[in-house]
Amino acid sequence: MPPAGISIRIRVRMSARPIDEPHRVSSQLELLFDLTFVVAVAAVTAEFAHSVAEGHGLAGLVPFLQVFFAIWWAWMNFTWFASSYDTDDVLYRLLTLVQMAGVLTLAAGVPAAATHSDYRIVALGYVIMRIGLVAQWVRAGLEDQARRRTALRYAVGMTVAQLGWLLWLLIAEMGILSSFSGLPFFVCLVVLELAVPWWAERTRATAWHPHHIAERYGLFTIILLGESVLAVSQGVAGALEADGVKGPLVAVAGCGLVLLFALWWLYFLVEAGEGLSGRRDRSYLWGYGHYGIFAALAALGAGLEVAVEQSGHDVAASPLAIGYAVAVPVGVYLAVLWAVHALVAGAPVVHPAAAMGCVALIWALPFAAPWLGVAGVVAAITAVCVVLVAVSIMTAAGGRGAARRQSPQVVES
Repeated sequence: MPPAGISIRIRVRMSARPIDEPHRVSSQLELLFDLTFVVAVAAVTAEFAHSVAEGHGLAGLVPFLQVFFAIWWAWMNFTWFASSYDTDDVLYRLLTLVQMAGVLTLAAGVPAAATHSDYRIVALGYVIMRIGLVAQWVRAGLEDQARRRTALRYAVGMTVAQLGWLLWLLIAEMGILSSFSGLPFFVCLVVLELAVPWWAERTRATAWHPHHIAERYGLFTIILLGESVLAVSQGVAGALEADGVKGPLVAVAGCGLVLLFALWWLYFLVEAGEGLSGRRDRSYLWGYGHYGIFAALAALGAGLEVAVEQSGHDVAASPLAIGYAVAVPVGVYLAVLWAVHALVAGAPVVHPAAAMGCVALIWALPFAAPWLGVAGVVAAITAVCVVLVAVSIMTAAGGRGAARRQSPQVVES
């Protein structure tokens, strides 16, 4: 007998978990799984920061978005499967370990993909991940009779999509695809990947848990914010090594931290779990829309790293380019966040006019870089986001007050 308090799940029949399971939170295995993505995101952020610093930000943008899609989609696939079928037995854990190995392999291939458009190691990592995940779906199809067709459709769809990626890599290696035609091929494969869940769940929807999914997305948001903090600290280290402490360095680093705090605050203004509970039909748009949020946060980390770095020594990128490396991700984040919140929130916490007005102002601020400097532009962007947080808090407080006033009063006898 195992010692008291120790639970060992050797074999558990895989069946759909209840969608209203109380106190459903992320498991320790899911948290460990997320750590592998910390490595992958750090790798792609570092490569993009290098491109921005060298003045090739636009050239590095497409490889960054392509590799980040691979990272995000791998995380998405596991997260939604685990929300429906997490048995936490020995086989489930071992197949998750296979997927973790695939993520680390993918992370090892990020520099070659971003620098030389060599996606061979990234593709190998994806194959390893798909082996683990397809095996999980096949197991679900064999053991969950009620949703067998759905699970097997997932397995077939992912296998076909993976064969498409391998074909894309093969013909690219053979020189059949030019750089111009390679991107449309990539986009077609992305559309195929995004269509697999929609096609698979037409037979019967999986039993994902809304509060669990909302928590998982929130945790990944925090991971990406943490990557931005790491990027800022790396920029500070590089600047200190070059030229010591200066006013612009302190200003950019301090404003960067406040900016990340403001973006964190804005994300968690809406309780997404409650909204997803009553609007499960909007889960596709909500879940897919987070690609814009996550990619923007990763790109912001790169922009902040370069902004801090240039405050200590010269970089090839112009102040205007560095300003936009910070402003564009922040603007995209705010715009997509507003759209994602609107899908699940009963009443908008951030008014669309306020959100879009802030986006327009933020995107205009880098033009003032010749006069304000990069530090001034980052400070101004931070100030706009702080004001938006303050306005949103007051709007939310006013909404709660109005709801209380409209609620029926209990009259005591």
